[in-house]
Amino acid sequence: MSTPVVEITGLHKSFGAHEVLKGIDLEIDAGDVVCVIGPSGSGKSTLLRCVNLLEQPTAGTITVLGTEVTDPDVDIDRVRTRVGMVFQQFNLFPHLDVLANCTVAQRKVLHRSADEASSIAMANLDRVGLADRAHSHPTELSGGQQQRVAIARSLSMDPQLMLFDEPTSALDPELVGDVLTVMRELADSGMTMLVVTHEMAFAREVADRVVFMDDGAVVEQGAPDVVIGAPTHPRTRDFLQRVLDPTHRHPTAE
Repeated sequence: MSTPVVEITGLHKSFGAHEVLKGIDLEIDAGDVVCVIGPSGSGKSTLLRCVNLLEQPTAGTITVLGTEVTDPDVDIDRVRTRVGMVFQQFNLFPHLDVLANCTVAQRKVLHRSADEASSIAMANLDRVGLADRAHSHPTELSGGQQQRVAIARSLSMDPQLMLFDEPTSALDPELVGDVLTVMRELADSGMTMLVVTHEMAFAREVADRVVFMDDGAVVEQGAPDVVIGAPTHPRTRDFLQRVLDPTHRHPTAE
């Protein structure tokens, strides 16, 4: 049996007295696409950020690609070279053009030559449909184009795992589709992906498994047709009813 790409056991995270994650257990196998859904403040993004130690867990263990990242002696920079992360904001260097944004980490971290880094970057820019914008600066691109550059930048590091933290939430609605298309193609290629998203149609179509979180805990998880199509837990049903039917108002809603 193959080792999970991500194995999370008993994960807790507190900020002061506020407990954000309350004992998360989660496994992700190679090639799986796992979408995490849930209301704002449920701990989704904190969970994702704990996977590559952008947030330090309070308790529990996380193993990524065979390395326990919660070990105090872990070389987290080495693990991060194999884990791509795409944020809500694009985090591109504004003073560098698109190609340079996609080559700087390759050269500094992976020690690739300029020619090799450029070749790999151009292949990934082509993959996201932006090879023709290689010499544009981020300010010359739409938000959707900047997010696709951010994905190409991550892919240029040859990751074995991709983390997406609500990658479409900062985009105008008409720009969301192009980013989701790139993510669909990435999933189809066999990339292991952990995606925090509010795009229910994407989660239902692309995910192998959907995880519903609420109040710092995993409430329900399973196949998308079950969790989104026929949820068993009342909290999941209530959340989806609110999200999928904006006119719905629950009696206890504020």
